[in-house]
Amino acid sequence: METRSEGKWYLVATSSSSEVKVKLNLEQRIKVMGVGDSIFEVLVPDKEEEVETPAGKKKLVKAMIYPGYCMVRMNLDDSTWGIVRNTPGVTGFVGQGKHPVPLTDKEFEKIQSQMGVGSVAPVTYAMFKVGQSVRIVDGPFSDFIGDIEEVNMTKKKLRVKVHIFGRETPVELGFSEVEDV
Repeated sequence: METRSEGKWYLVATSSSSEVKVKLNLEQRIKVMGVGDSIFEVLVPDKEEEVETPAGKKKLVKAMIYPGYCMVRMNLDDSTWGIVRNTPGVTGFVGQGKHPVPLTDKEFEKIQSQMGVGSVAPVTYAMFKVGQSVRIVDGPFSDFIGDIEEVNMTKKKLRVKVHIFGRETPVELGFSEVEDV
């Protein structure tokens, strides 16, 4: 993936499950219409994930990070806007009102890091200990406080006892889903 030296990245909404088809259609249109000097790159934000098949074997598959969207790096003007907007499978640009809004550097870097691209510093976690109180910062139990019952360093998971409806209930959480109280 190239840097942001030319053009800006725009998020484009696509028909359901047609992100890759839109990418191919748009790349073909760019070539046929000779607008490679204005529309530079089309990207489907995905990453490889390992999944287990019913037979117990593991295989790599592409998982969409933002299903129903692709990204286009381009110089936006009436011509390029029309080319992208009228590509089969494109339902519109993400933006305010009638005008597409480019992704900010921070948004672009976040998508890159989710794809495993870019120079993102590795995440380090504080050492968690059994009995330690933590606040849940993500998911359905967000803002609940609980005590750690078990720490699994290999899986980077915790089992946390949380009071729900007057009962202590164990909840399994990732290290990134909690913070020290």
